[in-house]
Amino acid sequence: MIEREVIVVGGGPAGAAAAWELQRSGVDCLVLDRETFPREKLCAGWITPEVVQDLEFEPSDYPHRFLTFERLNVSIKGLSVALRSPQHSIRRFEFDAWLLERSGAECQQHNVRHIVAEAGAGAGGYVIDDRFRCRYLIGAGGTRCPVYRELFRALNPRPPSLQAVTLELEFPYPWADGECHLWFFSHGLPGYAWYVPKADGYLNVGVGGIADKLKRRGDDIRTHWQHLVDRLLEDGLIDKAPEPPGGYSYFLRSKRDLGRVGNAFVVGDSAGLATRDMCEGIGPAVRTGLRAARAITRSEPYVMHDVAAYTSGNALVRKGLESMIAGRRA
Repeated sequence: MIEREVIVVGGGPAGAAAAWELQRSGVDCLVLDRETFPREKLCAGWITPEVVQDLEFEPSDYPHRFLTFERLNVSIKGLSVALRSPQHSIRRFEFDAWLLERSGAECQQHNVRHIVAEAGAGAGGYVIDDRFRCRYLIGAGGTRCPVYRELFRALNPRPPSLQAVTLELEFPYPWADGECHLWFFSHGLPGYAWYVPKADGYLNVGVGGIADKLKRRGDDIRTHWQHLVDRLLEDGLIDKAPEPPGGYSYFLRSKRDLGRVGNAFVVGDSAGLATRDMCEGIGPAVRTGLRAARAITRSEPYVMHDVAAYTSGNALVRKGLESMIAGRRA
């Protein structure tokens, strides 16, 4: 049996942030992930200045592709606005591996399947797959996180009305337009499409929408992917149709904040914390990963109610997007 004080399940930004904070506080931890790093990860790769600040690094010191755009070009039902707010893009293939390596934590490849909370273990302990034991457990495995599934799902089921489904693709492309473009509710999509350039000739494009709304009206996210491709070609942002995209789903922030049960925590997408206006997940993932670690190392309360539920600083924009994407049922 391998024993550690803390085991972190998931080595993405939430898990790597937690491991980094634990390690620099002198708490030895083990990160378990079903993949080996670096690994491909579907994600627009958009990070906010707050992420850079929370992770305490300077963009000039980051050793991989890093691009800053000074504004977001947003189109809402055909009305275009430019939101002047510096944002950044990275490639998750590089960013996640760098964060995990920087943490200094031991990482093992393991697909977690079953977790048992030990009875009579004082403050609480956990056994994973009859192979690993820990006193504290942090679930950072994303939407399908086994820690959420085994210990939190029955207590805090996710609202179907807040599940987003996404199709996207990242590929080498010699883009000429280095600004980020977002199109909300185009062709009736209950969500938005994006064009996110990356440094050194990479591009991420995709569409995402609320799965429940699409299903209820018999719509298909693949139709909206084709609408996006047509728009990108028409606007000259790409010169040929890209390869077929990949897909995934995640949950937007609900109004319930159950992030700790005993000595187990869920962070980031495991807790369903993507912002309700721009569906941005890396910022909430990093912040809650750090907070879970500090709850262990400093006995601080683990709270999520003040973790940003919005990406946009414009109150009118964010409330309008929230009500039209997710409604007000959860």
